[in-house]
Amino acid sequence: MADPCAPSWYPTAAYLYVLHLDGPALAWEYLRRHPDYRQDWRRRRPDAGHRWGLRLLENPALDARDAHPAWFPDHDAVLQLYPDADPPSDAAAFTLWHLPGHKYLIHDGQRLLLVSRWAGGCLRFALAPDLADGMAYVYAVRASDTSLARCKALSASLNQLAAATSMLPVAQTRPRPSLATLLELHTLQALDATLSGASLREVAEGVFGADVVADDWYADSALRARVRRLVRRGNRLMHGGYRCLAQLPPVEQGRATVPAKRP
Repeated sequence: MADPCAPSWYPTAAYLYVLHLDGPALAWEYLRRHPDYRQDWRRRRPDAGHRWGLRLLENPALDARDAHPAWFPDHDAVLQLYPDADPPSDAAAFTLWHLPGHKYLIHDGQRLLLVSRWAGGCLRFALAPDLADGMAYVYAVRASDTSLARCKALSASLNQLAAATSMLPVAQTRPRPSLATLLELHTLQALDATLSGASLREVAEGVFGADVVADDWYADSALRARVRRLVRRGNRLMHGGYRCLAQLPPVEQGRATVPAKRP
């Protein structure tokens, strides 16, 4: 049995940041673990980003708190900002420093991407090349058969922005993590464990605790089946399933997607 103090994947506390990630950030967490992607990064192939759904390759050593992957095409929640061609007298002006949170600017080769992160929230903006600070601006939605869904995503992002720019109290209470966010945390922890060569039992001990495993680990136990599902899910998301989280179109079978194997 592996030493519980040795593996980097063992402490669940190291994955708590996953509870606050949105779809594009979760997609990055799965992609950066893909062995072929890591190999492409080491080779610095300039055209390799597109096959992974990225405009440019991002360093896989950086987790979603520090990495800023530029997905192509953009996620629906990305707010596209353009100068207002006919602004009214009371038009709001674009002011970078009025946006909440820590701000990061990334140039993807065509435009500036702005990421703003704060506790419990994250917004992404795509800035038109001719948009300057202090200019009146508009939000743009890409025309397509799914424009209604994109408008809903845009509305959700605007609501999040409005809530974040209001005055925040000194102390905040937040709801308990949802089952969906806990699932992502456990999936990534199980994926890291299997990539490091851990057995299913070792994965279970790291994710759910040695005492739980001692009581409930046997051939047909629900715990054992749960761990198998976590391992399968992690491999599926790493091998192409991440594209759904980032709202990317699927790709044909190839190096980026491999058939799921039963552990």
